Amino acid sequence: MFLKPLRSAALAVATVALLSTSALAAGTLRVGMTASDIPLTTGQTDQGGEGMRFMGYTVYDSLINWDLSSADKPSTLTPGLATEWSTDPEDRTKWTFKLREGVKFHDGSDFTADAVVWNLDKPLNDQSEQYDTRQAAQGASRIPSIASYKVVDPLTVEIVTKAPDATLPYQIAWIMFSSPANWEANGKDWEKVAANPSGTGPWKLTSFVPRERAELVPNTDYWDENRIPKLDKMVLIPLPEPNARSSALLSGQVDWIEAPAPDLVPALEGNGFEIVSNAYPHNWTYHFSRLEGSPWNDINVRKAANLAIDRAGLKQLLGGLMIEAKGFMPPSSQWFGNPEFDVKYDPDAAKEYLAKAGYGPDKPLTVKALISPSGSGQMLPLPMNEFIQQNLAEVGINVDFEVVEWNTMINIWRAGAADPSAQGAQSINFSYFIQDPFTGLIRHLSCDLIAPNGTNWGHYCDPEMEDLFKQIRNTFDPAEQDKVLQKTHEKYVNDALFLFVAHDVAPRAMSPKVKGFVQAQNWFQDFSTISIEE
Repeated sequence: MFLKPLRSAALAVATVALLSTSALAAGTLRVGMTASDIPLTTGQTDQGGEGMRFMGYTVYDSLINWDLSSADKPSTLTPGLATEWSTDPEDRTKWTFKLREGVKFHDGSDFTADAVVWNLDKPLNDQSEQYDTRQAAQGASRIPSIASYKVVDPLTVEIVTKAPDATLPYQIAWIMFSSPANWEANGKDWEKVAANPSGTGPWKLTSFVPRERAELVPNTDYWDENRIPKLDKMVLIPLPEPNARSSALLSGQVDWIEAPAPDLVPALEGNGFEIVSNAYPHNWTYHFSRLEGSPWNDINVRKAANLAIDRAGLKQLLGGLMIEAKGFMPPSSQWFGNPEFDVKYDPDAAKEYLAKAGYGPDKPLTVKALISPSGSGQMLPLPMNEFIQQNLAEVGINVDFEVVEWNTMINIWRAGAADPSAQGAQSINFSYFIQDPFTGLIRHLSCDLIAPNGTNWGHYCDPEMEDLFKQIRNTFDPAEQDKVLQKTHEKYVNDALFLFVAHDVAPRAMSPKVKGFVQAQNWFQDFSTISIEE
């Protein structure tokens, strides 16, 4: 079965054409996103990592932010709305967060410990007035370790975890803080808040039209003077089709695009546009179903699939804009370890493994995969999946695709392989954020996070892996934790727990007028340093 036709990009093209003829202030950056809609604006964004990039760490802050100031080294956590945090040596479940003094939300109200508790209730406490199902769907699974939380004093919060968990700071970095006073002022109605949100971040949202555009302006009173934006305005435009994005940049309708079409990169460079990229903690995989009856329960099938992929050929297809996967983590990761199974292109060995499972070119195995036409971190999923489909067919694995819109696929991923929304698919093509121990490794395979309780989509559960996860959570010394993470990743690879395909390099194309951008080794980016030279 081949891919379904792409939907028309006429609406998106019309949108950017309209924007290009409107009066734009000097210093306006117009961005062509891969998302098909404006991310949720109320705090916890949807649209995956791209949603957080453009509507999370712009309008909002977390207690703990990411340092996005360097292109030359991996990003690390940095104080955000909390200036410091620590865990009690006598009781590793207790964490204390000291809050930044003098921070105000965009509506002028104060950021306090009460606001922290209010925001944690928003996705976690379904009995609270402010509980929001849409934000809970995006945020609750990010902080599964939290058992309770309380105000200690106006600038101190205590968070207690269900068990000792050294990964809590990474989990907290996903939670964005919106204004309780603004929610009250908008009649306690999240739909009204969406049109008039209030965070503490360096950008303020002034207007948005679903599926068309959003406009952001600087928060000139932002608490970190170094991150007050230099631009007058940033305009976000959903352009999910790569050729439409690239054409919009070439024609001057936008100034910046995510994930340019590889075959148009030479034309972009020839016309003076800059292509920037950087290694970052990302992978592009097939996440396997491990439900009863799934063919991926057989390690021989999993290894066969991993040996069937011509990653060098795929890299050529993408104009060199990828890193060939050797596992879940990139080979350069400090957590890669020394796995015994060598992920490489070896179709003869793939056929041998498949024969052990009772399949081959004369008796093909047929599987169904969920894929998307675009989306955050998904790179160029349609041509990439066609390429993989051909590779797998050559060794005796036929793949039928079910193509669904990106945000719909995120919801299916959260629901899990057993949910009717998965339509019986035995795998889902998903790109993963792998820059911290919890989000990068634990959440995908932990028994207690089997969907819908978490994002273990495939319902995998293995005692040996559970023991490794427990060790990660109970190891508070970073160097010792790295050793456990290496063992964990070795098991990921040796058991071929995913179809390991690629690591993105986050290519972006931009007008020569765009100055000052630093591409961090992170899913998120800081737009505060950018300026436009006319």
